Amino acid sequence: MRHSIRRGLAAAATAAAAALALSACSGSSTPAESSGDDFTPITSIKLQLQWLPQAQFAGYYVAQEKGYFADEGFDEVEIIPSGGDIVPQDALVAGEADFAVAWVPKVLGTLEASGVELTDIAQVFQKSGTLQVSWKDSGITSVADFEGKKIGSWGFGNEWEIFAAMAAENLDSTTVEIVTQDFSMNALLDKDVDAAQAMTYNEWAQILEVVNPDTGELYQPEDFNVVSYEDTEGAMLQDAIWADTERLKDPAYADAAVRFLKAVTKGWLFARDNPAEAAEIVYDIASNAEAAYPVGPVHQEWMMNETNKLIWTGADFGLVDQAAWDKTVAGALAATNQDGLNLITTDPPESAFSNEYIQKALDELKAEGVEVGGEYTPIEVTLTEGGQ
Repeated sequence: MRHSIRRGLAAAATAAAAALALSACSGSSTPAESSGDDFTPITSIKLQLQWLPQAQFAGYYVAQEKGYFADEGFDEVEIIPSGGDIVPQDALVAGEADFAVAWVPKVLGTLEASGVELTDIAQVFQKSGTLQVSWKDSGITSVADFEGKKIGSWGFGNEWEIFAAMAAENLDSTTVEIVTQDFSMNALLDKDVDAAQAMTYNEWAQILEVVNPDTGELYQPEDFNVVSYEDTEGAMLQDAIWADTERLKDPAYADAAVRFLKAVTKGWLFARDNPAEAAEIVYDIASNAEAAYPVGPVHQEWMMNETNKLIWTGADFGLVDQAAWDKTVAGALAATNQDGLNLITTDPPESAFSNEYIQKALDELKAEGVEVGGEYTPIEVTLTEGGQ
């Protein structure tokens, strides 16, 4: 099945979507019971991404291109990109998507602020990929050096790891000036910030694809100081697949969730074992999309390589690790931003995550002879100017 990408970007879901009818739930959601095939299977679904087409989302695009969704009984799967104008969890609540990809802390904030219920049914990224990058002579070598500095962030909830890491070290977050940076490393290059936010799979490569005017060669890692949030207590779970908690009581939707996760798992397995081809698939899609961030094929390959490192840590695909979840919640509770505001003030409901659906998907794949776990063996990617 060829890819089906919504052309253009839809308007963001409104706060009125929070009026979605809810029911009280205790304990994690579980797959709805059904006696035989007493429901009509869902064959058309929409997946809302949290950004534009890129290898960060390769598993979904590969599942579409390789026919894995079709194998699981889907006639159409629409993958909807966002350029920051669509909040994935809001689109899911509003019924504009059936599933959504979003960072855990961002959704936790939405759950508390609006009272909606969503469930993390597959934790795709097992590690944090966020960095804070500064010049070598900046004196910023750890989170302890953030106080009183201009710290770059994209906003949109991406800043909470900064404050969770500072809270863990009892640092004063109100001394930090958060500077909103664009989705490049220009803020650091122009010295508008003391330390810029970057993802291992994207902006970190972007700056290493720029020519250093002093040497005539590309910038090198040793030209910078890098703080990795994965090495701090502020590390939070990132890309996860979210479902509508209330809809999961519908046997047809629960069934679709399991089939969807089976296809997605196969897509990410292919991306793990064939990173260069997966990167090419995404590059082709991004090159033909009406809305895409302009990066070259080498950059997409770097992104695929680094994304795989965040996913494949030895465990079976997509399972929520309780310790990592608890650490994320603890960080979200402790974090206060530069204005002294909290991300969340109470523990999220137990229904905020469930391993039931991904476990069922994995069990079915194992029964079909598919190995669903393992580690990733990185490939060597040599960056080029502009990632071309």
